[in-house]
Amino acid sequence: MSVHRLEAHLTLPIGPQEAWAFFADPRNLALITPPEMGFVAKGDVPAEMYAGLLIAYTVRPLFGIPVEWLTEIMHVEEGRYFVDEQRHGPYRLWHHQHHFAAVEGGVEMRDILHYELPFGPLGDVVARLLVASRIEEIFVYRHQALRSRFGRTPRLGQQQVANAISARAR
Repeated sequence: MSVHRLEAHLTLPIGPQEAWAFFADPRNLALITPPEMGFVAKGDVPAEMYAGLLIAYTVRPLFGIPVEWLTEIMHVEEGRYFVDEQRHGPYRLWHHQHHFAAVEGGVEMRDILHYELPFGPLGDVVARLLVASRIEEIFVYRHQALRSRFGRTPRLGQQQVANAISARAR
């Protein structure tokens, strides 16, 4: 069984406070999730996250099959980072760090995702054949949606989305 890692970086031409305000509102997750994933939050979702917040939703990550997912916001340091973990869903392990740092001309957002599928060696095969590329596609969509919403930093080239997302098994 392998824990897989994906790291993604994105720089946007907005201030750290604006970036934080957008990501601190869990209702905005639907805006940066590919439409074909059918993301639907269940129950009331507050306008601002906090440590201990549970968010239930349905999503269709592969082949249109609906999956119930429960996320817990584990850690929050306002303006700097937050961590979410899956409590119920398709993964054996899902640990997603979201970091925000002021940089010249905007804010750099860095995602560090560790995940593991169930079923031991079979899960590793499925991760390599299907899941890793699907997660990368989700991050590419997310970066494009964020750029459409907030703009593009002038110093970044066209290849940044592809170059800024790296997945590797560890």
